[in-house]
Amino acid sequence: MFTHKDIENRSLFVLNGTEHQYLKVHAGQLVIKNSQTDTIITKLPFPKILALLVIGHTSITTALIEHCNKYAVPIVVMKPNFRPVFYFGNMAEANFLLRKKQYQSPATILPVAKRLVVNKIHNQHQLLLKTRCKDEIHTQAKDSLHKSITQIEKVTDYKELLGIEGKAAETFFKTYFEPFGWKQRSPRVKFDPINAILDIGYTMIFNFIEAMMRLFGFDLYMGIYHQLWFRRKSLVCDLMEPFRCIVEHQIRKSLRNNEFQTSDFELINHAYTLKHGFAKVYTKTFFEAIVKYKTDIFKYIQQYYRAFMGDKDIEQYPFFNYE
Repeated sequence: MFTHKDIENRSLFVLNGTEHQYLKVHAGQLVIKNSQTDTIITKLPFPKILALLVIGHTSITTALIEHCNKYAVPIVVMKPNFRPVFYFGNMAEANFLLRKKQYQSPATILPVAKRLVVNKIHNQHQLLLKTRCKDEIHTQAKDSLHKSITQIEKVTDYKELLGIEGKAAETFFKTYFEPFGWKQRSPRVKFDPINAILDIGYTMIFNFIEAMMRLFGFDLYMGIYHQLWFRRKSLVCDLMEPFRCIVEHQIRKSLRNNEFQTSDFELINHAYTLKHGFAKVYTKTFFEAIVKYKTDIFKYIQQYYRAFMGDKDIEQYPFFNYE
């Protein structure tokens, strides 16, 4: 399992295969080349690689797998939307102690769930502060979110926590996306372009966090806050909560700069869908926004793993502060 020394001395490398980059092993090093010009972009010694994340389409050779196995470098291959399609890394699969502990833990560990929700609402509050709007609507929304965090400290029931989170989310979305004609949040329904954009961004960061979590060997279906549900990766849903702000901030920014526009979508079977040719724009924008925080996400999951396995106090569980 990864140590603090690994984090300090190794790097997490992300290869964007959609930008005509491909992998090659040469003289015991990982070489990244441009497929159009056949020029070398960079060379990486395997002992310096923490994990290798490949986005898009590329070739995985036997030599690459052999060297990654020798130097304990996990490989995650993902589609352009970050959906993981291939994993290689024996060290995570052998982490049976983690899964045993997951199965023996209560279905809902309320203090951990509360910390996840507080972290999410804290970052929603940070986003409202970033708008620098001081009108009555924003002031009331910020006060409401702050009150929600205070209320969570006294929560003793899972359903009560769910209710507070839902109310906070309603307040946040209504205020944060008010300039763009916000109506309501309806996951996966896509009844308007903004909901469709949120689904695209959330799906990408969900997939990225899933890829990171697989490096540690978690059973992704054993949630803490999100309960067991058939085929739902509830634990990924849990650890994604503090990082939703990355997507939300990027959407508001792109809407304000006209990088995202409602005219990019068309209504098909009562759901808004991206028009042909626009997917690359949205994928690239979210890719750059998420990868910027790749180290923060990795360290968060690592700290969560250590706190969970070590039965640490709740204060020692990670907290992502979006600044």
